Amino acid sequence: MLTNLSITNYALIEKLEMEPCAGLNMITGETGAGKSIMLGAVGLLLGNRADSKALFDEQKKCIIEGVFNIQNYGLERFFEKEELDYEPACIIRREISPSGKSRAFINDTPVRLENLKVLGKILMDVHSQNETLLLGASSYQLSLIDAFAKVSKEKEAYSIQYHDYIKTQKKVRLLEQEKQQYQQEADYNQFQLEELSSLNLEEGEQASLEAKEELLNHAEEIKSRASQALDHLENEELGAMQQLAAAKQHFQYLQKFGKNFEDLNQRFESLLIELNDILESLSLEEQEIEVDFEKSEWVRERLSKIYQLQKKHGVQSDKELLELASALADKVFKGDHLEEELANQQILLNETKEKLSAMGQKLSKKRQAIFNGFSREIQSLLAQLGMENARVEILRKEVTANESGIDDIDILFSANKGIQPQPIGQVASGGEFSRLMFAIKYVMADKMALPTLIFDEIDTGISGEIALQMVRMMQEIATKHQVICISHLPQVAAKGEKHYFVFKDNSSKKTISKIKLLNPEERLLEIAKMISGSNPSTTAFENAKELLTK
Repeated sequence: MLTNLSITNYALIEKLEMEPCAGLNMITGETGAGKSIMLGAVGLLLGNRADSKALFDEQKKCIIEGVFNIQNYGLERFFEKEELDYEPACIIRREISPSGKSRAFINDTPVRLENLKVLGKILMDVHSQNETLLLGASSYQLSLIDAFAKVSKEKEAYSIQYHDYIKTQKKVRLLEQEKQQYQQEADYNQFQLEELSSLNLEEGEQASLEAKEELLNHAEEIKSRASQALDHLENEELGAMQQLAAAKQHFQYLQKFGKNFEDLNQRFESLLIELNDILESLSLEEQEIEVDFEKSEWVRERLSKIYQLQKKHGVQSDKELLELASALADKVFKGDHLEEELANQQILLNETKEKLSAMGQKLSKKRQAIFNGFSREIQSLLAQLGMENARVEILRKEVTANESGIDDIDILFSANKGIQPQPIGQVASGGEFSRLMFAIKYVMADKMALPTLIFDEIDTGISGEIALQMVRMMQEIATKHQVICISHLPQVAAKGEKHYFVFKDNSSKKTISKIKLLNPEERLLEIAKMISGSNPSTTAFENAKELLTK
């Protein structure tokens, strides 16, 4: 519940503070004194949009702060989820700078307006004159039915299933689009894959072929040069090997004359071994090299195919061609198996839809089961409020499953006998609507577990015994919930546990709205003024006393 409200520099309010009690609080005052301004400030605490034009002093910051006792409302999970510090005394603050920048805080932690709205809906329910539009909304009417039917568990289960259904439906649509795309590309992908596969390319083959091409292109020259080199080495008369064999005898003779000559001989022996090995290898290479025009043509053609495919696909190596072939193979495989995957997902979608339908029917039955009870209870309350002939009916139409279920709800209302019930908002006058709205709030107060209810002139268009009956019902609500009522009726205002008076102070250069908690004498005077005007008569005082003590 709200334990403290502080408003600074807002509209006509320079500084205002009030500490409502846990029960029934009354706020009265002259028209235009600032009661609606207070509601606007409370709306900012609940996440409404801010406007810098609302500043009392345009050079200063506007601060609106509410302290709420939340220790019995089980909100720890909300605070944990939003990563906020939990305190039994929760402080909500809105600040509006002269530049128009607005900031929101929960327990001094900056939060987004969305977070504030979620918490605000839990903490307070505000009835104002524009709530006719809200009550006329199908979503709001459905929320009333759901609260009355106590279907929170069914709604949560349905919501989980609905999101599973939407998720699966989205996956099926994506697969269908993918399938269509694969079908359009299937022939082309298959052709490219076959073109690459027919090459039977191996990684590293390109470099090997390029080396072979180099050899084959210069085969005659290589063979000639190798043959000449062998001739210089092996010629029987002038060959290098013959000369080295002669030199070998001299090295062998010299080695017996010391260590140096022995080392030189060993080095010479190593040279001969290496040279013989070179000679043998060169001879083998010379023998293997052939001038093969057919093989040369084959290598050129194969390299040409590889180069053409590289150019076609914009790649630079045989490795990239192989990677492309692998990717195409994956696409072709996926395209071939996409039909199966899509079929499986469609089966899953049908199963999910059947479960959703079953849950939707279960939720709908629980809703429909309370239609008559809801209507009877509202009609009974309206009768107590002077509308004996009022009728309330609930029109239900089954719709395609959506996030709220399969029900489209329309609450119909008729205030007078013989008049067919029509959608709310089209048939109710101001006073009739106020009583209808109050009856709904009365019924829903316990079921929606709202800590604080604010009624803004809910008593519009009523008087006398009806007003007394309404305020008695407010007193009943106030035994379990905090109620703040802005009223213009003395019968209603006299029944509050606390009575605040809003007034204009014109003593300064600028009109200021102020609020004060009335003591018993001040309250008696205010009730008397509400009965007979600014100069109440003795009779008005007597009536005021009776209202306050009755």
